[in-house]
Formats: sequence, C-alpha cells, structure tokens
Amino acid sequence: MSQSFQYNQYDEGFNHAVADAPADARATFIRLTYLHVAGAILAFLGLELFLFNSPFGNSILQMFVRSQGMGPLLFLMIAFVGVGYLAQYMARSASSVAVKYAGLGLYVVLQAIIFFPLLYMADRFFPGKNLIATAGIYTGCLFGGLTLAAVITRKDFSFLGPIISIAGFLMIGLILCSILFPASIGLGMWFSFLGIALAAASVLYSTSNIMLHYPTDQHVAAALELFASIALMFYYILRLLMATSSRD
Repeated sequence: MSQSFQYNQYDEGFNHAVADAPADARATFIRLTYLHVAGAILAFLGLELFLFNSPFGNSILQMFVRSQGMGPLLFLMIAFVGVGYLAQYMARSASSVAVKYAGLGLYVVLQAIIFFPLLYMADRFFPGKNLIATAGIYTGCLFGGLTLAAVITRKDFSFLGPIISIAGFLMIGLILCSILFPASIGLGMWFSFLGIALAAASVLYSTSNIMLHYPTDQHVAAALELFASIALMFYYILRLLMATSSRD
C-alpha cells in the first residue's frame, strides 16, 4: 500500500505557518503533533489486539481466504486511497475540532484493517521470530534518525513532494497489475525496498513540511501525515522481514 499526505502551503489560513510563529507557539504545535502521533500508534495497536481476539478479525481473514485475495485487495486499495483522502480532508477541517479527530480516527481504523492480514501471517506463519516487534524497532529507529536529520539540518524537503506523489501512484499501479495479472508481475523483495525508500522520503518531506509550513492550529492533520509515513514504513519493513525469513 502506498499513500502520502502533503499539506499545500497555499491553502487558506497558511499565513499562520509554524516557521513564522513565536517560539512558544512552535513548541506547543510540535509537542501536540507528536503526542497525537503517539496516540494514533497506541490506538492502532489496540485495534490490532482487538482484531486478533475478535470474530471480526476472523471475518476479515475468511474474506481473504474465500476470494483468494483478489477482491479484498482491490477493495482495500480503493478504500485506502478514497477514505485516506477523506480522512485527510476531515483532519484539516477549519470548522470543527470533532471533525479533525474523526478524520484521524477514521484513518487509524482503516490502517488497522489493512494491516491485520499481514500481521496475522507474520505472527502465525513465523512463530518465535518476533517479526512484528523487530519491524517495529527498525521502523522506530529509521523514523527517529530521519526526523533528527530533518530537524538538525532544517532543510526544506518540499522538492520531494512531486517525487513521492509519482512514486506512490506508480506503486499503486504495480499493486493493481499484480492483482489482475499475478502470473506476469510478482512483487518481490525489490518492491519492499522501493516501499521503504518511499516511506523514508515521505518522513523527510512530512517532517520538513510540519516544521516549516503547517499552520499552528493543524496539529491533528500534521499527526495524520506523520502517522501515514510511519505506517507505510512499518508495512514494507515487515513485508521485507517476512520475505527474508521465508528463505531460511
């Protein structure tokens, strides 16, 4: 899966950008943003635990098994793009705080549903290898390093925006082709490396965007953008670990 959220610096209300705000307002915005990211991650983990121990999780798995994966993957890919952009729009709402949080919550729920089959396979098909925890540690370290680099250098990575968008649509096209023509296109380890590279670029872009261009009242939308990048990175790191472990 691939999707990147990018805040348009020409959106209405951009005159209150973080870079132009007082120091205390910047600090408050950054603190709230990362607190909301942490909250989104905890909510995601809670939803995954619920799916692992509920009939609803079994229903998702059975849907994949009965249809051999094609139908649900197509549906989830469409839902991921469509609902993802809806969630982004809601999180940027200027009229209602409740709508902002509903957008972030909607996106977390969508990610939890999309991730569940992959997490289930990593847990049940690779017993004792702790792939989920390992992927989480790798993701945290890589995200932390990229964030630190963006903060220390203070470089504006907005030039990555068009590259991320093009690469994202290319990956969606590859996923679609692999679903429709599985005998012709296989998404091997190379695809996971491509996904990790895209996620790394997205973290740099998102962090720079948040530090320099976001309005100071948009910490919920900023948290959604960062959570999307973290989820994308975790997804492809876990996918890569599963591919390498299956060769052992």
